Amino acid sequence: MWLAGKGFAPALRMTLLSTPQPMTWPVASGSLVLGFAVAQATGVRPLGGVVLALGAGWCALRWRRGVGMGRTGALVGLYLALFILSHVIADTLGTWGSVAFVAALMGVATLFVADLPAQRAAAVS
Repeated sequence: MWLAGKGFAPALRMTLLSTPQPMTWPVASGSLVLGFAVAQATGVRPLGGVVLALGAGWCALRWRRGVGMGRTGALVGLYLALFILSHVIADTLGTWGSVAFVAALMGVATLFVADLPAQRAAAVS
């Protein structure tokens, strides 16, 4: 049986549960959602921007240590591009729909570009 211990999903689950370093994908995707929520709730868009900057900054520090400057730059660029994309597609998906969509993309990208490679590198060393 695939779910009984063989295949991709159990291996991913074991990696996520046994990681010595913090995973950054929840912060990368969550800060997009939280930043928008803060801006909506307070009516102060720059306050939402502070949340975005803090989340991206925290992640960037960990990405730099885990996977180097090249991937860090790519992920920060993706973060900014997805933030812009959320505004572009908001008319089509709605505001919350667009934020959820880009947050999911950022989470998946972060998991596969930074978190899992960093965990593999930590396991080897």
